Amino acid sequence: MQTLLLIAVALFSGLLMTRLFDKFHLPDVTAYLVTGVLIGPCILGRLGVPCLGFNTFEQVDSLSMISDVALGFIAFAIGHEFRLSALKQTGKQATVIGIIQACFATLCVDAALIALHFIMPDLLPMPVAVTLGAIAAATAPAATLMVVRQYKAKGPVTDVLLPVVALDDAVGLVIFAISFGIAQSLKNGDTDIAALILEPLMEVFLSLAFGGLVGLVLTWLERFFHSHRNRNALIVGSVILTVAVSQLKIPAGPFTFGFSSLLVCMMLGTIFCNFCPLSEDLMLQADRWSGPAVTLFFVLSGAALKFEVFGDPAVLLVGVVYIVARSLGKYLGAGLSSSMVHSPEPVRKYLGITLLPQAGVALGMCATAYRVLGGTEGTLVRNIVLFSVLVYELVGPSLTKWALTKAGDIRKMPDEVASRREKELQEAAKPVPAAFRK
Repeated sequence: MQTLLLIAVALFSGLLMTRLFDKFHLPDVTAYLVTGVLIGPCILGRLGVPCLGFNTFEQVDSLSMISDVALGFIAFAIGHEFRLSALKQTGKQATVIGIIQACFATLCVDAALIALHFIMPDLLPMPVAVTLGAIAAATAPAATLMVVRQYKAKGPVTDVLLPVVALDDAVGLVIFAISFGIAQSLKNGDTDIAALILEPLMEVFLSLAFGGLVGLVLTWLERFFHSHRNRNALIVGSVILTVAVSQLKIPAGPFTFGFSSLLVCMMLGTIFCNFCPLSEDLMLQADRWSGPAVTLFFVLSGAALKFEVFGDPAVLLVGVVYIVARSLGKYLGAGLSSSMVHSPEPVRKYLGITLLPQAGVALGMCATAYRVLGGTEGTLVRNIVLFSVLVYELVGPSLTKWALTKAGDIRKMPDEVASRREKELQEAAKPVPAAFRK
């Protein structure tokens, strides 16, 4: 009962908070995240009142299955952006921008933090600086997609943004594999560099292969079902299946291979939208079903943020340098690469700002670094990433909305849409004609 009540409190609190934030023209994503912070263990949870909020971080973690499934649906929806008909227009741009901006962010963070290491070697060890540079490449797709959908953004920046965000996962994992291998080599020379590099690269390959296989099976099975209800259940089951299997770890001699649920579900969506002729409508149906789960995902993400990192001056100093350097790298990298492929001016000016949010993939890399580096260095990496995620997740969605608005991708809601509910109420209040009363 307590678990169900916590889910209900999280849903209702998040939805009600959007009404308040709407007065200030802030995105729903920000409202959900702030709601999570308020009902999380750091604020209302401290009161210890059952079901008023999450009293412990263990309670938040107990609902992680919901977050995993919601993130799977978000990745599945992003896979739709790789429809071949759309990639003919933006494929080259997205590929070049996706790779260069991720590498540029890593280089900027590496340069800033390595310089800080030489200035204050006791504060920031070299392996930590290189590891944080690797993590800087990752961008969170969830918040970006939610802002795009809430405001029905459409235009040159949005057309490039979603494929670039999707590519960030694969590029980020490759960069992390190389950089983290270097960090480990700096820490102790006897590290198995082959394992550190091979395992993330295999994670990318296995994830794409498994997602593609499930996508082909889903496309084949779809033809045997004709009602929206059954086909929607088929899609939901496929996404949950891929999320579940993605938790597996496969031992192979000295190596342990795994999957990225984001990459698996993105590939599932990509294959399905390109091979199933009815995919457009079916993916829309699945998106409507997953709405409450996505709301819970962001509320739980806010509840999981830990304010304890603010108590460490070292984390604050390195965290601020990391955030500034990464933001600069994303902005300059996106601007430089978009100029190279002759993208429109709005893309060159505003795309980099939309790439700032950071969460799930970065936290996954952070967990790996914390486990492998261990000790003071692992703890420092974890706390700095937690601090940056807290800042990026609370500020990033609003910056994304601002950039898309300035680029012209978000337009004012038409009057007929804004007044739709009032018109429906007027229609419902009209008297029933006599002919229909019999």
